[in-house]
Amino acid sequence: MSSEDVESRESLLDGQPNGHAKVVIERPVFSQQKFDEGFSPGSRPQTTFRESFLKSCRKCQCSKDCFLGFLYKIFPFIGIMKDYNIRTDLTGDIVSGLTVGIMHIPQGMAYGMLTTLDPVYGLYTSFFPVIIYFFFGTSRHISIGTFAVACLMMGSAIEKGLKSPNVHIITTCVNVTSSVTPVSNLTNETVQQFSLSCSDNTESVKLQIAMAVTFMVGLIQLVMGLTRLGFVTTYLSDPLISGFTTGAACHVFTSQIKHVFGISTDRYSGAFKLIYTYRDFFGNIPHTNAVTLIASVVCMVMIYVVKEYINNNPKIKPRLKMPVPIELIAVVLGTVIAYFIKIESKYGVKIVGDIPTGLPVPTVPNFSLMPDVLSDAFALSIVVFAISVSMGKILARKHGYEIDSNQELFAYAITNMGSSFFSSFATSASLSRSLIQEHVGGVTQLTGLVSSALLLLVLLVLGPYFKTLPKCVLAAIIIVALKGMFRQFLELPKLWKLSKIDFLIWILSFLATVILDVDLGLLFGVVVAIFTIVYRVQRPYVCVLGQMPGTDIYRDVSVYKEAVEIPRVKIFRFENAIFFVSVEHFKNMLFKYTCNPRHVKQDIVEAENKIRKEKANFEKITFQNTTNEVELRVTNNDITEFCPTVEVPDVGIDTIILDCSTWSFIDSMGVKALTSVVNDFREINIKIHLAFCKAGIREMLEKTGFFSCLDRDNLFVSIHDAVLHTQHQISSSESDSDSPVDGSTEIIVRSVNGTTESTDVKS
Repeated sequence: MSSEDVESRESLLDGQPNGHAKVVIERPVFSQQKFDEGFSPGSRPQTTFRESFLKSCRKCQCSKDCFLGFLYKIFPFIGIMKDYNIRTDLTGDIVSGLTVGIMHIPQGMAYGMLTTLDPVYGLYTSFFPVIIYFFFGTSRHISIGTFAVACLMMGSAIEKGLKSPNVHIITTCVNVTSSVTPVSNLTNETVQQFSLSCSDNTESVKLQIAMAVTFMVGLIQLVMGLTRLGFVTTYLSDPLISGFTTGAACHVFTSQIKHVFGISTDRYSGAFKLIYTYRDFFGNIPHTNAVTLIASVVCMVMIYVVKEYINNNPKIKPRLKMPVPIELIAVVLGTVIAYFIKIESKYGVKIVGDIPTGLPVPTVPNFSLMPDVLSDAFALSIVVFAISVSMGKILARKHGYEIDSNQELFAYAITNMGSSFFSSFATSASLSRSLIQEHVGGVTQLTGLVSSALLLLVLLVLGPYFKTLPKCVLAAIIIVALKGMFRQFLELPKLWKLSKIDFLIWILSFLATVILDVDLGLLFGVVVAIFTIVYRVQRPYVCVLGQMPGTDIYRDVSVYKEAVEIPRVKIFRFENAIFFVSVEHFKNMLFKYTCNPRHVKQDIVEAENKIRKEKANFEKITFQNTTNEVELRVTNNDITEFCPTVEVPDVGIDTIILDCSTWSFIDSMGVKALTSVVNDFREINIKIHLAFCKAGIREMLEKTGFFSCLDRDNLFVSIHDAVLHTQHQISSSESDSDSPVDGSTEIIVRSVNGTTESTDVKS
């Protein structure tokens, strides 16, 4: 077929509304085979593994540009600092860094306590990871450090780790070596020293577990980065993350409520831990420390009022160069007041205690503990990465740059593995600090170095001054910070209107996290999300298409009331791939919207059996009348002229057109199902046409021998081509014409202002 066989004319018509063009197209009806013959498509390029490997090897060149490109990729800060404008960027980074550093101090101590470790380890986590991330991270605005959900999961991992056999051996050995004093020489002072030693040993073991978990988190993230497995976080949808973090917020609130009331409860882990915790809590309410409760309430009210009515007030906020550091103010006031009124000795209020001065000595994590914390580390690594990358992408999109997800995964891996040697626990991007960092004017991750400089001052000089800080103040800071997570409940009405499935994911993730535990809740949420994916893939949307009057456009007849079905033709759309998961639904829906050929065949068989039975009865009656010498002559011709009265109902369909435009792929089971459908409908004289088959699907049909049951002439380049071909065949059969379509049928579409005026068929 030459190009002259296809005519296309475009003309701009004067006097048309808005000066739109009018397009008149005249072309033959194209089956896929005739289209390919006329335009000679090439085969899709297929690259073997060997070719891909050799191509990658050829890209590896030892040149200056290649080396610099490698450095820029591994150390993104080089490229960022290369384009750094000191005059316009430095001021914003310094102000933002100081603001975030001020937030790091109270949040680091508070979230450090959330992990069941001493608060100083939260300060370490706010210092070392930030410096490491500066060199490897691609996000310019996220604030790495402590985060409530990550700290809660770390605390849960520590509690589980304390129960493992390896940790028990370590604790026992330490206690034995510290108790070599003979019993006869024990004094009250010795017993006190022994108790302090046991307490110190417990803290030491908890720190070892935290370091092991952190190193494992980094190692898992490194493996994921090297194997390009960052895509796994795509299964953590926004509803799942929202429901999970809201459920985790319930655990965080529960872990801090005892500090607000100044009572003690046992720590639990595993399923139903919240039930056991609140059982102990309500049982110990009579022992509430009134001073602790009053201090907590005053602190929470003060922080909430300043945050809501000053820092977030749309009238006041623009006038503030930086948010009021109310959390730091609360920490300073609480420390000073507690020091002068001797709040611990007089009123029994628990305080933070000694905070060591200086930086921790680098220590190698205890690798023997890592098998015991693998599951917790895996869950933590996924959550940390998902939250951090999501926050990074939001801020990057706002400021017009992109982050590299795999490089971010690598950066988090190095950050966690490196900081685990310096008594730090797993880090994550903080939502609140990141938003503040961006709002105050931070331009690059240089803000992290500025905030780290402020934290270094605290660690080297100011740390001991926070000794008298009441723990209830830190608990109040954590609880008020949870308000953003609890506000996620407000998403539910909107989510219910948008998608019932997303609503279900949110609710189930939340309930599983609250009832089971944080790690089990995350696992359950992922399973539910995957199940919903399978459900959606298995049961996609299906519909019957009709022609919009006067056009070559076909739409869902249940949505567009003007769409008209073609007489004796069903156009069926299945909006998903045809593969092993969806083949049953495909066949069931096709039979539902057209007809079930097996039922039709069964009706035919039943009708034929009934005809045979009536014919046999007729012959029997005739034979009996003959033997009784009734003067009724029945000849063989009379019997053969027997006219049956049973009719098989007409299904009203001659042709089914399958719209393949929505099929992304088809597997071997899909081809088998399609073959079965074609054969079943052929037996009841209904033809099958395929429209708009993609190249990949046609290749699969070719490989599996599908065209042995369906001729290639039944594949068409569009639905309209298939419809016109069918209409031509129907009209030809009605006029007793057996001439096939040989390219003489033409589509003539006249379109004005984007709307088709008329569609004609010429033969």
